Amino acid sequence: MDVTALLPLLDAGDYTIAREILQRGFAVLFLIAFVNAWNQFPPLLGEHGLLPAPRFIALTTARQAPSLFRWRRTPYSDRNLRIVCAVGILLALTVIVGLPQAGPAWAPIPVFLLMWWLYFSISAIGQRFYGFGWESLLLEAGFLVGFLGSHAVAPPLLMILLLRWFTVRVEFGAGMIKMRGDSSWRDLTAMNYHHQTQPMPGPLSRTAHLKPAWWHKGETLGSHIVQLIAPWLLFLPQPIASFAAAAIIITQLALVITGNYAWLNWATILLACAGISDSFLRWIIGGPWPEWGIDAVVRTVQDPLAEAAGSSAAYPPSPLWWVLLITAFVIWQAILNIPALRNLFSPRQLMNAHFNRWGLGNAYGAFGSMSETRHEIAIEGTLDPSGTAGWKEYVFKGKPGDVTRRGPVVAPYHLRLDWLMWFAALGDYRDSWFLALLERLATGDRLIRRLLGPDPFDGEAPALIRARMFTYRYATREERRAARAAGEPVPWWVRSDPVTIVRPVSLRGR
Repeated sequence: MDVTALLPLLDAGDYTIAREILQRGFAVLFLIAFVNAWNQFPPLLGEHGLLPAPRFIALTTARQAPSLFRWRRTPYSDRNLRIVCAVGILLALTVIVGLPQAGPAWAPIPVFLLMWWLYFSISAIGQRFYGFGWESLLLEAGFLVGFLGSHAVAPPLLMILLLRWFTVRVEFGAGMIKMRGDSSWRDLTAMNYHHQTQPMPGPLSRTAHLKPAWWHKGETLGSHIVQLIAPWLLFLPQPIASFAAAAIIITQLALVITGNYAWLNWATILLACAGISDSFLRWIIGGPWPEWGIDAVVRTVQDPLAEAAGSSAAYPPSPLWWVLLITAFVIWQAILNIPALRNLFSPRQLMNAHFNRWGLGNAYGAFGSMSETRHEIAIEGTLDPSGTAGWKEYVFKGKPGDVTRRGPVVAPYHLRLDWLMWFAALGDYRDSWFLALLERLATGDRLIRRLLGPDPFDGEAPALIRARMFTYRYATREERRAARAAGEPVPWWVRSDPVTIVRPVSLRGR
């Protein structure tokens, strides 16, 4: 039997556009992540950060937190951190413009693996500020998508299937976490609260929240249908797989326009694109109705980039060495995914969990429990040593504060401090990072103030600082109409029930 005759069956030539979207898309997300670390890591986790990385490195082992910054030649410093970020940014740009993709089949692999290792080194020492599922999602995807190969070969069918399985872990895992975690998801009332209580609402979140109850039930039911059913349809022949991927993408876009979840939604959208064939896309934009079926998955077609350049050459069968490399890689990944598979069907399902030190084959999920009431912490200072007057509130760039300000559009950029302030209102204000934040603000620290909005004290250290917690809810249409009629500031939020959680204290001079 001629083994080479079977090689074309392992090519997915009808997924060249999906490959472009996946590789360039995740390169864009890596670019954002490295820029984010350049801007925010030093004030939050740097040498003089709220949770200094050098101290964390000294208290942990390489097995607990593997990182480039443990090497003797590259110890952590803010300067070294920014060098790593600069290299990561340059690597991401090469993929965005298509340089590795123009090389031999293996060329994208080292580029993505190096980006993975650099960002993994940052995330591993990021502590509380990097404890989000989208960090793991970006890292794991970045480890995988380089193996889709360059334009020298057709996209490997096994890699397309592996990325679809990745989508199942993300979407089905999130759906099962919801069903197991909170009764509001099971009785279809979760979306009655979500738009108002989510960590960082956007400009359309209030509009979404004020929809009627039947609308919210439809949202919740639709979320269950897409997350629990659509991912499995990715493994069916076309066009079913493409329609399932489109359903996932549409629901993720709904989350994009009603909230700010860093790059979580965009990463999920990119993964879902592994289910969309070139033939389906040509049909969508007005091409002929394609020949649906399994042949659409395995046949070779023209490379869209080559076609744009005027070439009519189809992909030749992938070389044997490349097929063997991809097969071995996918088998290894399948073994690493066994704990995640078990976790999906476990009654004690874990959310955003790692099963090995390198963060490959993870468990994902979000909002296993739903908050029904929104609390926000206001950090206030005054220049009056007696504390009887002059209290002014520190403004954050993204989180709710000023009741007249609507939520901003932030994602896919990630405001890490603003996000943790949401957790602080759930009880984390007792953690060391929050106490360190109060101290830095009270002493007029310029580094940390760059992460906030306009400084109410123009760089001067306040005499006293305090923290109060409020209950927030969206202003109703009637409340906004009444304020407008009275010539008063029109509220976006209504806040009430102030509780002092940190009494006025002087930290000036510390």
